[in-house]
Amino acid sequence: MLSLLPQLRGFARFLTGQAAAADDLVQETVLRALGALEQFTPGSSMKAWLYTIARNLFYEQARHRRRERDVMSDYARCPDRLDLESGNAEGEADALRDLDGAIWQLSPLLREALVLVGVQEMTYAEAAAVCGVTVGTIKARVSRARAQIVDYMGPGGPGGR
Repeated sequence: MLSLLPQLRGFARFLTGQAAAADDLVQETVLRALGALEQFTPGSSMKAWLYTIARNLFYEQARHRRRERDVMSDYARCPDRLDLESGNAEGEADALRDLDGAIWQLSPLLREALVLVGVQEMTYAEAAAVCGVTVGTIKARVSRARAQIVDYMGPGGPGGR
C-alpha cells in the first residue's frame, strides 16, 4: 500500500484540483482502506482497490458539500496553476498550459477515465473496476476525451496556436 501512495496522490490531485485537498483525500482513503482491509481480495489489484476507495470517497464528499462543480470551475479559471521549471522554453510552457486547460474542459467522467488510463497507466479493465462501469464504457470515455482534447488543441480551438 505504501508504494502506491505517490500514484494515489496524483490521482487524488486530478480529482480535487488542489494539493491540500488531494493530501486529505489520500489520508482518508488510507484510513478507510486500513479499516476495511479484510474486504480486500488477495490476488486482486491493490491499486484498483485504493483508487476505487478514493474515487468513491471523493464523490461522497462532493455530494455532502455540493461543491464539486465550484471546485473544478475555480481551478479551471486559474491561469497560472502549473509549476513549471525555469529552464522550460516559453512555447513549451504555453503548450503545457493549453493541454492542462484542455483536460480541465473535459467533463469529470471523461477526465477521470483519461487520467486513469493515460496518466496512471491503468489497464482499461482496472479503470473500469475503479469507476464501476464496463470496459467498453471506459474505452468510449477515453476515446471521447482524446477527441475533445484534439478539438480543443486544434487550430480553431481556444488552445490552438
